Amino acid sequence: MLKSKFWQGFFALSPLVCMLLLLVGYGIVIFSIFSHLPELERPGGDPPMAIFGGLGVFLLLVFLMVAVSLASLVFYIVHAANNPNLKENNLLLIWILLFIFASGIAQLIYWIIEILNKPENSR
Repeated sequence: MLKSKFWQGFFALSPLVCMLLLLVGYGIVIFSIFSHLPELERPGGDPPMAIFGGLGVFLLLVFLMVAVSLASLVFYIVHAANNPNLKENNLLLIWILLFIFASGIAQLIYWIIEILNKPENSR
């Protein structure tokens, strides 16, 4: 699985795609709240169910993003630990720290630099 081009690309791009989906979901929740503001201000009225439906979709996207980001983090830490090009110097430690502290963008940069730009026989 570590050498599969599909999984390498999927785990490099999926955290950023999930973040984009999360921002869209957040926009939908905010829009649904503002569009139902008159019903919310009515005294004694129940809040419209559309707000809670939008909130459910948003929370689902949050959980999806957390799961995909953790899977991507583990995948790329294991890939970097098994990469023979990083064993000779301190690049392994630097990449792992980048994966932890700059999670989404670090996987994409690693995928571009260490996987796409290397010849097939050096991986």
